[in-house]
Amino acid sequence: MDKSLMADIAANAMDELIRLLQSNEPLWIKSADGRETLNLESYERMFQSPNSHLKNPNIRIEASRDSGVVIMNGLVLVEMFMDANKWVELFPTIVSRARTMEVISSGVLGNQSGTLLLMYEELQVLSALVPTRQLYFLRFCQQIEQGSWAIVDVSYDIPHQESQFSSSCKAYRLPSGCLIQDMPNGYSKVTWVEHWEVEDKAPIHRLYRDLVHSGLAFGAERWLSTLQRICERFACLLVTGNSTRDLGGVIPSPEGKRSMMKLAERMVNNFCSSINPSNGQQWTTLSVLNEFEVRATLHKSTDPGQPNGVVLSAAATIWLPIPPQIVFNFFRDERTRPQWDVLSNQNPVQEVAHIANGSHPGNCISVLRAFNTSQNNMLILQESCIDSSGSLVVYCPVDLPAINIAMSGEDPSYIPLLPSGFTISPDGRPDRNQAGGVTGGDGASTSSNTGIGGNSSGSLITVVFQILVSNLPSARMSPESVTTVNNLIGNTVHQIKAALNCSTS
Repeated sequence: MDKSLMADIAANAMDELIRLLQSNEPLWIKSADGRETLNLESYERMFQSPNSHLKNPNIRIEASRDSGVVIMNGLVLVEMFMDANKWVELFPTIVSRARTMEVISSGVLGNQSGTLLLMYEELQVLSALVPTRQLYFLRFCQQIEQGSWAIVDVSYDIPHQESQFSSSCKAYRLPSGCLIQDMPNGYSKVTWVEHWEVEDKAPIHRLYRDLVHSGLAFGAERWLSTLQRICERFACLLVTGNSTRDLGGVIPSPEGKRSMMKLAERMVNNFCSSINPSNGQQWTTLSVLNEFEVRATLHKSTDPGQPNGVVLSAAATIWLPIPPQIVFNFFRDERTRPQWDVLSNQNPVQEVAHIANGSHPGNCISVLRAFNTSQNNMLILQESCIDSSGSLVVYCPVDLPAINIAMSGEDPSYIPLLPSGFTISPDGRPDRNQAGGVTGGDGASTSSNTGIGGNSSGSLITVVFQILVSNLPSARMSPESVTTVNNLIGNTVHQIKAALNCSTS
């Protein structure tokens, strides 16, 4: 590998990123909804960039910028960004996997400034309908001044490697990254830039076309809002006292709270990775019902924190003409759970423990108990997460002895989890009045008047179930398990639509 070439590419990318971070109009245009998007003509003039998207009509440009305050010290953020495992921990909903291929150069005396890494990562939208973005890239860190760091990412072609990418989308990351600035209160101001050239080798699924083409699916806003939410969660993990909304007496100690938070974190990470399995398994379409298709994949489960055997993951995505915030509240509220949970037999559910995960009341962990059930020994662990880019509600049955282990502060890493749940995102549609039809938008697109989160007129909801099919590692997908999961998803979707008065959507 040509390390001097890599160093040159990284240095040029850093120069470009700093100019992108420091420039305003006309390079960046603020749209009606407050999003900052790149003016392509100004960019090409400023950087003498070849108009590659004009030469190839199949290439789209996605470019956005966002900034905000993050509840974490700048140096800690820098250390986490330069560690592939911590990077996945920070962004489990976006980064499905990442690894450092080679350390090209190291910073001096433990300082990350000057560190250059060759990395690999896969980025996801939490749906089986959207292909992952797979890329090799250089990550370079530079301290700009005291308390201020810039980290740049830029795609790097490794000969003969890209051919292994199975994705139907070829994505090239132009200089992107962030500026991290320490604030006097111990927090950081983070300014984020995302800049992509994307060639879709196959059409994007109609449900996600607007969200992806608007640049929201992989844009700066999603990265920053996810970082803010996760750093709030870390801060809550370190707080020793109980939150005022915790139900008193159930979780007796700070250690118990931390152990429960670790258990729920593993549950959410397991759920996210089930949507894009790491073993190269492809989704298979099981059935196409009236308005959605059920897709499934089988994988062998051998991790200590999962049940041993073969697990069937099944997913379906639907569109509803309801804002994401309303859908999220419906799923996370234990009082409405009997309306959609077909496995609860419409039994009421009581919240018996509650841990706040952030300033938004929707960011929390709950332990739920169903009434009038023969399974008195079984509880439901649930975590709900929300930020401006979307939300999740993830849950998993856990037996009482296992919950007691976690609540007492013991190591929860061997408690087996097989989570199911929902991902909710805005539909990305630019015109509320046209919410009934899907708009297209092929070609280069860098601006949008699409609202995020609560401003969106409709929601994309992915329903995910995981089922232990067999304890035998050689098990195949049987007709019985296909029927079971089809019925489970079909009935759940029917219940959701009926409860939200969307039966005909």
